[in-house]
Amino acid sequence: MNTRDLIRSLTPPFVLQILRSIKKKRTRQNIEKELQIGEALSCADLEKEFRSIGIHAGDSVLVHCAFSKIGPVAGGPETFIQALKNVVGAEGNILMPSSPNDSFQLEYIQKIQSFDVQNEPSKMGWLSETFRKSEHVLRSVHPAEPVCAWGKNARWLTENHELDGTAYGKNSPFYKLTEINGKILYIGVTLDNAGTSLHILEDAVQDFPYPVYRPESYKISILNEGRTFDVVTKVHNPEQSKKRKCDQLLPLFEEENVAIKVKIGMAPTWLFEAKPMLEVMLNKFQEKGVTMYTPKG
Repeated sequence: MNTRDLIRSLTPPFVLQILRSIKKKRTRQNIEKELQIGEALSCADLEKEFRSIGIHAGDSVLVHCAFSKIGPVAGGPETFIQALKNVVGAEGNILMPSSPNDSFQLEYIQKIQSFDVQNEPSKMGWLSETFRKSEHVLRSVHPAEPVCAWGKNARWLTENHELDGTAYGKNSPFYKLTEINGKILYIGVTLDNAGTSLHILEDAVQDFPYPVYRPESYKISILNEGRTFDVVTKVHNPEQSKKRKCDQLLPLFEEENVAIKVKIGMAPTWLFEAKPMLEVMLNKFQEKGVTMYTPKG
């Protein structure tokens, strides 16, 4: 267990929530100060940067983002979202994780009985929550790991997420992104912070050798578009989750030419090709047993 996970495991959940709220408030205050005294990125600036790193019209892009690390953006998250829409255009898609939970899945799922798809806020940051509330954005129906999507294929990308019994199966937006040759942006974060797409491997491999899920399933009442129904899902085993070494896979993905290091604003950024990323994971698992828990095999 790394130091961060150890501290989190020893700190009461309500204290963690207070600390996160204070951190978010300070971050936004700092951004507002920077906007007043410095030159901020415009919509046109961001469009230019997206295109320069390899995002183009018709692309489908899953975005993980620590928005404050980009630096001052005129208009805030709305400007970022509009810039990316302008780049991918009417034929493209934008996706963002919108989990209502910022802790271990087990801790969250044990506390809830229902999930309101349209109204439960995202805990994945300022950008994610702004995107969730944006016009024409749909949200997938999964109580632990819902994903929001905008664009030509938004309905298909988000539908049936609840049917797999986990959050990362073939009906998940994470897997569907590989089927349409999508891309994944990690802006100001890395796989250690946002390794959702790595979990596709665990569901794609029959009899995966590590206990990534708790043995029991949880039934959650779902409210979505005026309907109420139950969803049954498994969640991650926190003891196995603590053994992740996601960032140790980055050199492999670079060597296999499925990821490049770039920059958006001031934020260090990774751009992945979703389908080749999954193919590398499957091949290296079959060849050497490489996983996020055993990055060297």
